[in-house]
Amino acid sequence: MLPKQLAVDPSSTPAHNSSTLKEYRMKTKWYLSAALASLLAADVALAQPQTGAWLRADQQALQQVRQSAGQDESQTWLPVVQEFKALIDNDPDLYMLFTQMFEQIPHTPLYLNDPVGDPQVRNYRDMLRLINRIITQAPEFNKTDLVGFPINAIVNWAMGTPAGATAFLNDKVNRQLKKILTQWAVFLRSTDSRAVLNNHPEKGWLGRDALQAMPNLVEDFDVKLDSPYYGFLSWDDFFTRQFREGRRPVASPLDDSVIANACESAPYKLAKGVKWQDQFWIKDQPYSLSHMMADDALAQQFVGGTIYQAFLSAASYHRWHSPVSGRIVKTRLIDGSYYAQTPAVGFDPAGPNESQGYITQVASRGLIFIEADNPKIGLMAVMFVGMAEVSSNDITVYEGQHVNKGDQLGMFHFGGSTHTLMFRPQVKLDFDLRGQTPSLNAKNIPVRALLATVR
Repeated sequence: MLPKQLAVDPSSTPAHNSSTLKEYRMKTKWYLSAALASLLAADVALAQPQTGAWLRADQQALQQVRQSAGQDESQTWLPVVQEFKALIDNDPDLYMLFTQMFEQIPHTPLYLNDPVGDPQVRNYRDMLRLINRIITQAPEFNKTDLVGFPINAIVNWAMGTPAGATAFLNDKVNRQLKKILTQWAVFLRSTDSRAVLNNHPEKGWLGRDALQAMPNLVEDFDVKLDSPYYGFLSWDDFFTRQFREGRRPVASPLDDSVIANACESAPYKLAKGVKWQDQFWIKDQPYSLSHMMADDALAQQFVGGTIYQAFLSAASYHRWHSPVSGRIVKTRLIDGSYYAQTPAVGFDPAGPNESQGYITQVASRGLIFIEADNPKIGLMAVMFVGMAEVSSNDITVYEGQHVNKGDQLGMFHFGGSTHTLMFRPQVKLDFDLRGQTPSLNAKNIPVRALLATVR
């Protein structure tokens, strides 16, 4: 049976309002999916899950934060975190959900610790204490890859619970999370955040271990060896570093039939015949255009078309580039969730990695429509989706601007992310994915390199 917090009162179902009845049925399906995910969680493999290097780094850094934050109730709360605490404490629905999301994490050996064996946070007040500390510091380097998502690590298992699936879609929660992440971004753009850009052999981003992990840092990127902090003005400036001229040439710049890769990213999914509306929360996570594009007036043109999705790791270059030459028709920033994942995947040890199709419909994202110079392509769309701590989809082009293939469109600030290219049904494409099947195991295709050819 459904848990009490997911139960729906049939007597409240309108008998004569068809649109409301449709909404009721959709919500019922959602609740059933969430309940099923909770039941299936008990069957997760008993062995310790394998996680990506970025998540191991996050969890190890998180453990250091836990130790320094302690359990002191008298700590000074930052205003944005205090507001979040008051929101949860004073809203009965959110108080229930944020209490239950930690209670619903199974008390079995696998979940007594987080994915790398550190003690699991078990209540929202500890979650808030850690967030309060995290957003006043920049991540240090460690040998297990970039430290990407320390807040995501705190709520990783909670995201997979029925209560978490509901809470992290709540508009009030996401508005407050946006304020928190925006404040953190201010710190990460400050000169104080450069403290981690030092030559400490293990923790410094310019030290022995870091330079071994990024052997081409000096050759590939625009760094100044003779300047303090290699010339970077902040942690964010380092994270959004640019390639040196010529390191990522544009594929066939004079051939408009060649489509370039928009990001330094790995193929995740290639879908054809996409629908206007679909049940994007189910296991296969099909694309639902009306939800992806927030019912944009231009969205109907893409029904039946092709969507290509690819993901960026924390180590990837994080600027976006135009896949075609053409005119910027429209740009939109769409507010959404930050820590939501589909209930269909259960407990994802690196959430929301396994929910990348789903979050294109619900997460914070930037949408850019381009009228390609090549009439065989015509109107296309590129959508950049922030995952977890990626709080800023920064669009740097304007409506009416003409861009050449390979020109910058914008960037992500901090963390890993995902993006999609969308084509209308009449566009015939041959993709070159370097012999790979799109999946979480795929490898990066260089930004601005050949991605597809239009016939």
